[in-house]
Order: sequence, then C-alpha cells, then structure tokens
Amino acid sequence: MPRPIVASYCTTFLKPEMLHIYRQITGLQRYETFVICKERQSEDLYPMPQNGVELAPGVRSNFLRRFWLKYIRREPPIVYRGEYGVLANLLGRRDADLMHVYFGHTGVHLLPFIQRWPKPVVVSFHGMDVQTRAHDPSYEVKLRELLQSSTLVLARSQSLLDRLHELGCPESKVRMNRTGIPLDLYPEVKRAFPQDGAWHLVQACRLIEKKGLDDALHAFAQFSTRYPKARFTIAGEGPLRESTEALAASLGLGDRVRLAGFLKGAELSALYHDAHAFVHPSRMTSDQNQEGVPNSMLEAMATGLPVVSTLHGGIPEAVRDGVTGFLVPERDREGLHHSLRKLTESETTWRTMGEAAAADVRRNFESTQQIANLEAAYDEARELGAVGRHAR
Repeated sequence: MPRPIVASYCTTFLKPEMLHIYRQITGLQRYETFVICKERQSEDLYPMPQNGVELAPGVRSNFLRRFWLKYIRREPPIVYRGEYGVLANLLGRRDADLMHVYFGHTGVHLLPFIQRWPKPVVVSFHGMDVQTRAHDPSYEVKLRELLQSSTLVLARSQSLLDRLHELGCPESKVRMNRTGIPLDLYPEVKRAFPQDGAWHLVQACRLIEKKGLDDALHAFAQFSTRYPKARFTIAGEGPLRESTEALAASLGLGDRVRLAGFLKGAELSALYHDAHAFVHPSRMTSDQNQEGVPNSMLEAMATGLPVVSTLHGGIPEAVRDGVTGFLVPERDREGLHHSLRKLTESETTWRTMGEAAAADVRRNFESTQQIANLEAAYDEARELGAVGRHAR
C-alpha cells in the first residue's frame, strides 16, 4: 500500500539555521514528502533526493485575465497573479494528500489558497512567526483568520501555543510539535572539572537581538575577573557579528572570546564536547520576536552541558531551574553572572546538572518520538479533512 504524501511548503529551502526543518522533513517514516519552495539555498548542507524539491514556477501574467480577477472579481493577489493555479496544479500532479506549511507568515500569504484547497493543511509556528506587525494592522486579522482556516496548527513550545490561543486559535486545533534531536549526533560525554578555572562557555545561535549576545558578553566579562583563564565561544552568523566583536573588544576580553562562525553538525558537536556550560540569555524584542525552544540548547544539553539562560519563551519547558541549569529574568546581566558563579563553584552541582540535562533531552526531545508525533498529527488532519469533505 503506497504511503500518503505530504507536501512540505517552505518559502526558502533552506537557510543555514533551519537544520531542524531539514531533520523533520527527511525524518518522516510513514509519509512520503516533497518540498515546495520559491528559493533553494544551502544545497550542500541540505541535499534532497531527485524530484524531492519543486521550485514553484514563475507565473506568466495575462493582463486582461489579471484585470478581471483583480478589479471585477476582487480576488486576492495569490489568485489574480496566478499563483493559486500554479500551486494547485503542482499539488495535483504530485498527488499530495495534505500540505504542511512551515511558518505562520507563509501561511498568511497562502491564506486564500488554504481556504479554497479541498485537502487538509497543517501550519506550524516556530517563534518569530507569532508576532504581529505594527506597520500592517491587517496582518493580525489575516493571522487570526489563518488559525481558523487551517486544519491543524502546530507549535514548538507551550509558550507559542499560549500565544496562538491569545490570537483566537481554537484549542481543538493546536498540537505540540517539539523539536527532535538526533541523539547519535550529540552523544553525552564525561568532562573533567576544570580545577585551574579554565572554564569554556559556549553559545550557538544566529547573531540577532533576541539571543541576548550583549548580555552574555557582559556577564562573561564579570565572570572572567574571577576566572581569568575562562573563555567564551560564540558559534553562528548574523547581522550582529561586527557589533558583537566590537563589544567583546571594548570589554577587554581580547582572545578570551572567539566568534567561530556557522558550524556544521559534527563541528558543533565537537565544540559542545570541549565546553563546560551553555549560555543563552534570550529576550523579547520590541517587535515581540520570541524563542520557541532553541535547537542549539537541546543539542548542547544532550551532550551533558548544563545551561545558564533566561525565563523566556519555551526555554523553561526545556531547562528546569536549579536542576538542569539556572534561569534568570530577561536582560538580567548580574543574575547571569551570579548563576555562572553558582554553577562553577561546586563540582557536584555542575556535574549533576549536566547529567540531568542529558537525561531530560533523551526523555523529552528524542527525534524518533517527535517524528512519530508529527505523523500522528498528519493522520489526524487527514481524518478531519475527510470528515469535512463528507459534510459538504
């Protein structure tokens, strides 16, 4: 019996920081999938089988038809520009049973299609896509409409689910879609306690405002006055690279801070194995951009790293304060420093927290189980779609 087919729609497939999306798509077991995107990136990082990626073809505009649809029929842009017909034909040709739209803002763009396509659509939210847009009041209206129109709505953390409820998503539609971590790539290791104070702290993330890089550097500057042999590695790329380097220099941290750039899986795993603690002081930004549960944090915890982080987004769902790490309020630099001191002053505390962190990730974020949960959501969406078709 052939496996059902899910079309995975991701506007850009894939930006380097979207490894979690690639793992999810390629990890499916009971479903076949193909990707629909408008732009293909990072093919060397994220290879796909032949015919595994469909680039949405460009649309040739017929002026008279476009005028009629836009001004006489008052159809939305996705219809009068021809994108609806192109997407419907593509899904029909590939015989898709359902579509999974990655990111809420993409779902808003596809809303007129989602409302008209006769098969089920699942939309997943990952963090920044729950934020509204002050410059475009109509966006929130469309976002709320999307939550009503989708067959099921997925979110990576309870904090995102709560936000979706605030936006009016029916409780009957929302499902948890945790990030899955391939534990074989991030094995737990036993580390030696640095008796000489040569602590190695690490943060891995996009270099953007919500990651709290400046707070991490200020806390590390205080920490390094007690532990002058300590060092801090920041892995990742992003628009704040230059300002982060400049801040490290202004704080007199010199070669104790290293910006390692974007690291692939094996390189990142090796970095975690060489480190003693993971630092990640995420914070809400002025445009309400928030975290789900950071993938890098889970990967680091899987190797046995305790965490010093903030009470932000989905982080408290992964880090148990006082058990697998320490959590402080957002932007609390002194609190970060104090937590680093508490973590490193006792070998028993440091070692016990690291072991608990690895155990928690294995229990709650193991990849195979999360893929099974996702495919169960696909099953449910297809059942709901069948009920809806019979009702019409």
